[in-house]
Amino acid sequence: MQGFDSKFKDLPDYIIGITREIWENRGIATLHHYYSDDIVVRSPGSVVVGNVDVIGATMATLAEFPDRRLLGEDVIWSGSPEEGMLSSHRIFSTATHAHDGVYGEATGKQLRYRIIADCHAINNQINDEWLIRDQGAIIRQLGCEAKTYAADLIEREGGPEAAVRPLSPETDIAGPYKGRGNDDPWGAKYADILNRIMGADLAVVPAEYDLAVQTAYPGGETGVSHDAVDSFWMSLRAALPDATFSIDHVIGREDPMMPPRAALRWSLTGKHSGWGCFGQPTGADVYVLGISHAEFGPWGLRREYTLFDETAVWKQILLKTG
Repeated sequence: MQGFDSKFKDLPDYIIGITREIWENRGIATLHHYYSDDIVVRSPGSVVVGNVDVIGATMATLAEFPDRRLLGEDVIWSGSPEEGMLSSHRIFSTATHAHDGVYGEATGKQLRYRIIADCHAINNQINDEWLIRDQGAIIRQLGCEAKTYAADLIEREGGPEAAVRPLSPETDIAGPYKGRGNDDPWGAKYADILNRIMGADLAVVPAEYDLAVQTAYPGGETGVSHDAVDSFWMSLRAALPDATFSIDHVIGREDPMMPPRAALRWSLTGKHSGWGCFGQPTGADVYVLGISHAEFGPWGLRREYTLFDETAVWKQILLKTG
């Protein structure tokens, strides 16, 4: 790992290791070392620049959820230490809502939810990031709904004029990473599957997905078999039928003791013009940032994990429609 601390044997070891060091071991100050001073961190809810703000957000999260754990399920990556590497890190997080904070008064409830973070690492530092937390799963476990939470957030931020703007092409900030992933065939296969789905070719589901496929989707929703896949993607596309679907990053990998895998970062940009997962059409312009992971087996795509932030979509709808 040229340019990286010798204690890390490869990129997954680096990503999982620094995550544990920062969160479980409380090495929050190491963010000065592991994150560049001018890092761009994009989440669906906002864009943050600089490791100082990242440190502040980390401390606020730990103050509200002091026992939070980040359990690395997988790191799907591309690139090289010399030229820079992009990791797509899927995390299963556990936490207790022990103190008041951004999610309201402490409830004492124990939470389970996923996160996927795409990070660009070079010279022992991360300098570009795309982060999606399953906000829908968090707020539902706290007894709220995504639309209600988004409306309350707008009010707490000072109303529609003062509220923080969610991520969109207009609010995005270009970072140093310009890569598009790699040309591994498993990444290309998964990209073709999602392009066909977004092109209304849902026949790809029984053709390419294992009959026993296991799924994990926003809101903490899990499912089994083709019906779960069809229902999720149909509902999303139906809500945004005219939106432009773009696959912005593609990684495919084969590693020892692991199934063939793929990680895609994608977006939908357009109007909420159809009935689907966001209810009655509003005509609001929305931007959906999504990240999907897939595992393949002998009978097709056998596990699929997809995240986007429902609350950020609802916030965009409410800011534009009232």
